[in-house]
Amino acid sequence: MTESARETQPFQSLADAVEFLYRRVDGPLHVGAPLGLGKPHRLLNALYERAEREPSRRLHLYTALSLDPPGAGKGLEARFLRPFAQRHFGDDYPRLAYVQALKRNALPAHMEVEEFYLQSGALLNAQAAQRRYASLNYTHVARALADRGVNAVVQKVAPDPAGSGRLSLSCNTDLTFDAIDAIVARGLPRPVLIAEVDPLLPWLGGSAAVDASFFDAVVTPPGPYPKLFGLPRQPVSDADYAIGFHASTLVRDGGTLQIGIGTLADALCHALVLRHTDNAAYWRVLGALGYAQGGESRDAGISPRQDVASGEVDLSGTRNAKAPMAPLGPFGVGLFGCSEMLNEGFRRLVEVGVIKRKVIDDLDFMRRLHEGRADAADLERLEREGEYLQGGFYLGSQDFYDWLRDMPEHERRGISMRRISEVNELYGGNETLERLQRRDARFFNSCMMATALGAAVSDTLDDGRVVSGVGGQYNFVAMAHALPDARSALMLRATRDSGGETRSNVVWNYAQTTIPRHLRDVYVTEYGIADLRGKTDEDCILAMAGVAAAGHQFPLLQAAMRSGKLPSAHYRLSDRNTPRRLSEALAPLRKAGALPDYPLGSDFTAVEQRLVKALAWLKANTAGNGAKARTVLKALFSSGAVDAEAMQRMGLERPRGFGERIEARLVALALRETA
Repeated sequence: MTESARETQPFQSLADAVEFLYRRVDGPLHVGAPLGLGKPHRLLNALYERAEREPSRRLHLYTALSLDPPGAGKGLEARFLRPFAQRHFGDDYPRLAYVQALKRNALPAHMEVEEFYLQSGALLNAQAAQRRYASLNYTHVARALADRGVNAVVQKVAPDPAGSGRLSLSCNTDLTFDAIDAIVARGLPRPVLIAEVDPLLPWLGGSAAVDASFFDAVVTPPGPYPKLFGLPRQPVSDADYAIGFHASTLVRDGGTLQIGIGTLADALCHALVLRHTDNAAYWRVLGALGYAQGGESRDAGISPRQDVASGEVDLSGTRNAKAPMAPLGPFGVGLFGCSEMLNEGFRRLVEVGVIKRKVIDDLDFMRRLHEGRADAADLERLEREGEYLQGGFYLGSQDFYDWLRDMPEHERRGISMRRISEVNELYGGNETLERLQRRDARFFNSCMMATALGAAVSDTLDDGRVVSGVGGQYNFVAMAHALPDARSALMLRATRDSGGETRSNVVWNYAQTTIPRHLRDVYVTEYGIADLRGKTDEDCILAMAGVAAAGHQFPLLQAAMRSGKLPSAHYRLSDRNTPRRLSEALAPLRKAGALPDYPLGSDFTAVEQRLVKALAWLKANTAGNGAKARTVLKALFSSGAVDAEAMQRMGLERPRGFGERIEARLVALALRETA
């Protein structure tokens, strides 16, 4: 059926839309659904309910990032989370039925769910999810969907508030167009496309907008409409801030920015905001981290490699010695945002004028602009038609969605939602144009661990269980190497607490890696930057040891010496790479307000913010049996001021029974310790 001949079927009933799908597709259903926010939860739940009743029709679902609000948990966690989740997500949030079945290891035998990216850590114990995880680069997913013979695609869409009748793919232009093209190019029928309209989803036009006839069916279920899934914004720690400010020194004015999500990205965005809006305060933070204004790190000296011949290697003062620092004044030209995911940080960067460099999809125009030959007419066109932010999907807080929804039209035109093949790679489109647009690109992503030889561990545990997925990380690392003036920076905390033990995230080796060592580039921990691009193994090991935590540096060096990767020598190690020293350095800046707990806003009330800190302290101080016993004893025999509001919020203002009294004592202690 040609597109012009296609007749779009309107529905108000989700069950009727599912019936339409069952009638249009013969045999097994191979259904694709967007990742994240664009997944039509209510339609998928209706499909799951129908499939449960009809085991004779197999259902294969291909998707990613199936968002599920946190469970209530138990004990103190439940006391905190249950009221928050009720307020933040709403009582009517439609939890995905197949996710609940996966978590119970109870997915029916005639159903299969295959995801290429998992909600971080949520499905570690879901056997079917782990077995049917597909490790794919984001840009290869469309090809994989064609390989699997997807015969239907379902997607949440936004209606045009102007009443044109058009629909916007809004938050998920990433794979829909690419997947349809790949399926049709394989000689397969165009999949049946069903849209679920959600009036709460922000409208974005341009390449995200399609005529209703793009879909075979459009279902508009009656309201009220559940809240969009909002990612709760988390507090930013001292380590996060140190990583973000180190990373910010790599960003060049007039360049291009890609960022991931999480508190490391939040810290980086805050650093860039402060650099632009209060450069003096920005430099005060850098000074606390060891930078001298106007130049290299205050601690920078000779490369540790230069000392090897003398038999002594000094790792105590090499922090950032090799970092490719940029000029660190406010942004004049500004940055162009080009990121697979648009989120809260981009909102803030746009609002303060950091992201403002515009591009146009016109090769001759971009050449004139790049070469300084643009005339007044060109500049007027750039202002009128230019785009300052391009992305494949978006996900964030309710404030972020309100910002997109309420943005003036002339500003919204500067945001362009694109195919993931256009955002995450250079090849297959107009490579020459994209090279001109993406000048001085800095691609920032997070990883869980890194090896001393430069490989990154971002998605999988050593036993093979998948925490999340590679997503687009490889794409951006590879693009950083393909562009002559680009860098990939992988950010990670130097240590983690596990079972009451502090473990290093900079390791000698690991069973699973996400980014291979031959693509090593820049790593950032709270203790500095390790620039590994083009370096020998020996130099990489010394650089990575230099940004590892004190107490974990020497084991790395010992492993390297045993493997013949380092000579036997005297290594002078850093005594500054400790959380205590970092906290002491940043404490005055915390007090002065330069480093707020929630730089991009908070979804927690003031009382809940105090409790978040207290419960985090309590978790850290009860991780092992010994620590737990000591903390309980301290709670039983300590006294002091009681935060009555916080105790009431936890339902512990009048504890009943021995268990509640212990909980109340522990919470009161934690609140005092973190006040």
